[in-house]
Amino acid sequence: MAPLPGVDTAGLTPRELAKWREYVSELLAPCPDQPVSIAQCVTESRACGACLPAAKFLVERVRRGDARSQAEAAFRARFSPEAVKSIDLGGSPRKGATSPVVTVVEWADFECPFCGVAAPLLKALVERYPNELQLVFKNYPLSAHEHSDQAARAAVAAFHQGKFWQLNQAMFEAQKAGLDDTKLLELARAQGLDMKAFEADRASEATADAVARDRKQADELGLEGTPMIYINGRHFSLDHFDLRQDLQPWIELEIALGSSGSAGSRSAGSRSAGSGSAGSGSAAAGASSKGKPPAAPSGAVDGSGKASAGVAGNTPAAKAAH
Repeated sequence: MAPLPGVDTAGLTPRELAKWREYVSELLAPCPDQPVSIAQCVTESRACGACLPAAKFLVERVRRGDARSQAEAAFRARFSPEAVKSIDLGGSPRKGATSPVVTVVEWADFECPFCGVAAPLLKALVERYPNELQLVFKNYPLSAHEHSDQAARAAVAAFHQGKFWQLNQAMFEAQKAGLDDTKLLELARAQGLDMKAFEADRASEATADAVARDRKQADELGLEGTPMIYINGRHFSLDHFDLRQDLQPWIELEIALGSSGSAGSRSAGSRSAGSGSAGSGSAAAGASSKGKPPAAPSGAVDGSGKASAGVAGNTPAAKAAH
């Protein structure tokens, strides 16, 4: 097979090159309207913006030493149209772009050390791409962590006062010191929260219900651990991808594909339809501090640019760090 234009394979050994050629010759292009191999799609410059990135993606998976099953699983998670899931964003804290090209949804536990690693990485990406990226947070307190449920409730209570992201960051930064009740109250006071309203919200049934809704969504998607991250409806599985190595390139490609408006961008899950406020994390200007969930848009992200309600379908369970 002749070299593919725009794909650098110079760093591959002869064995790796043969493996890569096999993949791009046998795997279909990631656009449903282009029923040809990745190699043919690239060679013929077909109208699928994701074809060339897919070929480059497979170079990297081969270079990492992935077995074929691993490379194919990662490819399908990243590029297959069938991998995109619809995720309801209604009522969830969000920050960043108000009309995002990329919507990142994270389920996290405030006592999970891997979530503690993810938090500053995601924060930095929102700051790097303020006009393209929106970050949405959902709670998933793990039973193995003693204080995680109370921390999740504290986060919801802060959300009602428009200070979710401030307390979110403070809790992750204080994670190693422990998040017992004394520490949670200390952190809440430091953010300038109305403590009477905070305590009432934290103890309310409505707050417990909000946390339970987040958990149910994640369970329907097959969560096995935290953090669980979806980017434009695609699971950034920690089985196949590394937070430090793969998260930023994934988002940069989504921005590039989404900005191009190509058919490939849609099939690669590059557009989001979640709407809502950014900055403070309050989903509506009149957010209540009396234990009642704040009114919020019921937008959803499904990778197609169209809003939809609820979570559509389940993904295969994927092992994640927790």
